[in-house]
Amino acid sequence: DGSCLYPEDFYSEENLDCDGNPLSIEGIFIPNAYIITNIYPNPFNPITNIEYSLPENANIKLIVYNIQGRQIQTLIKGFKTSGYHSISWNASNYPSGVYFIRLESGNYSQTKKVVLIK
Repeated sequence: DGSCLYPEDFYSEENLDCDGNPLSIEGIFIPNAYIITNIYPNPFNPITNIEYSLPENANIKLIVYNIQGRQIQTLIKGFKTSGYHSISWNASNYPSGVYFIRLESGNYSQTKKVVLIK
């Protein structure tokens, strides 16, 4: 609407942005552990969503293994910021079966089972 024309408008004395929303970091939570928080749907066909949390900025790996323990796909390998994250895995190129999703960072690792049903 054009009400925010100057940078100083973003930080008024009332602590509101130019749309009248409070400027605050309250309500933003940092998780206290590395964890795969949710995988849904599970069982799935062919896409599942993987939610995970990081208590600090970190280099992570999110890897998919088949039932024989062979790595079949790397979903994430690299730096991520602390907080809550999610990623989708499209398993349309893989056969029905049991798979394992593994989150690794430093000395931490966690593995969760997923089932692909086609």
